[in-house]
Amino acid sequence: MIESVLTKENFDNLEQIIRENKHKKGALMPILNEAQKIFGCVPMEVQKKISENLDIPLAEIYGVVTFYSQFTLQPKGKYAIGVCLGTACYVKGAQQVVERIKRELNIEVGETTPDGKFTLDATRCIGACGLAPVMTVNDDVYGRLVEKDIPDIIKKY
Repeated sequence: MIESVLTKENFDNLEQIIRENKHKKGALMPILNEAQKIFGCVPMEVQKKISENLDIPLAEIYGVVTFYSQFTLQPKGKYAIGVCLGTACYVKGAQQVVERIKRELNIEVGETTPDGKFTLDATRCIGACGLAPVMTVNDDVYGRLVEKDIPDIIKKY
């Protein structure tokens, strides 16, 4: 799936962004943000290109990409499922919801289905504690979940 985003056109766009920003102070973060928009992720091949063009060690770039949660090393699915594992949600059964989603989609947390349709992520508090346990699918919020709700929610997408 990663190969589908590593196109010549995307790398040409990245090189343009690097040229526009490389002499600006603090260029790395804006370039990484644009790379994420262009490729949908910041895989190692993209990090290498940025490293070479900015003369910044690859390890430093990798450290930034893996530290900040807005960056991802793999493309996300069309539908990003986030299950809150904050205290209120966890106590009310969020882990069972996660386990059911994993079984339904046959993926682990942090993975994307082979068809590129769903990505499953564990999140921290999303501020909807009164609806615990809560999950989101892109911008849609589902609360007061129980395991048996999951198949019908997934079918909507």
